[in-house]
Amino acid sequence: MSVKDVIRKSILNSDIYSTYDLGKIALSLIIALIMGMIIYFVYKKFYAGVVFSKSFAVTLIGMTVLTCMVTLAISTNIVISLGMVGALSIVRFRTAIKDPLDLLYLFWAITTGITVGAGMYWLTLASAVILIIMIVCFYAKASTGQVFVAVIHYEGTEAGDDIMKAFGKVKHYLKSKTLRAGTTELAVEVYVKNDEFSFEEEIRNISGVKDITLIQYNGEYNG
Repeated sequence: MSVKDVIRKSILNSDIYSTYDLGKIALSLIIALIMGMIIYFVYKKFYAGVVFSKSFAVTLIGMTVLTCMVTLAISTNIVISLGMVGALSIVRFRTAIKDPLDLLYLFWAITTGITVGAGMYWLTLASAVILIIMIVCFYAKASTGQVFVAVIHYEGTEAGDDIMKAFGKVKHYLKSKTLRAGTTELAVEVYVKNDEFSFEEEIRNISGVKDITLIQYNGEYNG
């Protein structure tokens, strides 16, 4: 018997062609799809960035299902698991994640696929409930106020103090001050609660003020 025949016989006698539990595979994939859709809707509901990326949101669903499929494959056959490790080792992910919170959703999708593929359905459900509660609580706290950057241009030197006083009790921080020929530019970080924009009109009425622009800031705010 040649070496080629021995290898072929070994493969045929291995568990590659063993009977799989099709019911468990189908159930796991369905649960992974449902969980992926839940992650998608949570991400869409509580997204706080500038531009919502639907492609990234759909990727969360696909990542959940594909990770479940990989887990099911490597947990049923040692030969497939070795081949899968070799195939995945050449994959390089170069997409930049701009929002750190997107990493949470990405790892949530991956770990959900792994736990579902491993048959740990209760762990998947419990983790999802905890994460949703955490996101709702922190989102509700963050939604009580908004952070803006006020860009103000004024002429002369006397209007600067009046502008800072016009913010009143609104929490604000001077971020930068740029002096140009005859014109000064102020960049002030403002924390606005309950749409209290009365300071905007007061600043506009100050003598020497040319314009004021409010830019919403979507980064982290400590204060």
